[in-house]
Amino acid sequence: MYAILNPIIHYKIACMQYKNEKSLQIIRTLGQIIKDFRVKNLNKSLNTFSYEYELTPGNVSRIENGQIEPKIVMLWRIAEALGIPLSDIIKHLEDELGEDFSLSDK
Repeated sequence: MYAILNPIIHYKIACMQYKNEKSLQIIRTLGQIIKDFRVKNLNKSLNTFSYEYELTPGNVSRIENGQIEPKIVMLWRIAEALGIPLSDIIKHLEDELGEDFSLSDK
């Protein structure tokens, strides 16, 4: 019975790792987009940006470096601080990931 379950378990683990890698790709790409907007459009350091818009520098840094998955409210606040609609960040994310990108296996 273990021999039968073993391939199934390995398949499920492989699928979870694949999905986690794709989620991580989204998080890292999102962070880079936010950092690019901050640096290129506002020309502000992380500390200055965070202080002026009452954001926590540590959280913004972790988001920009793809270390944490930001909640939607935080993304909204960052978008407002960047002076752009949240939809612009999402559009850049979709463009960067490409039209073939998908979290599902379908």
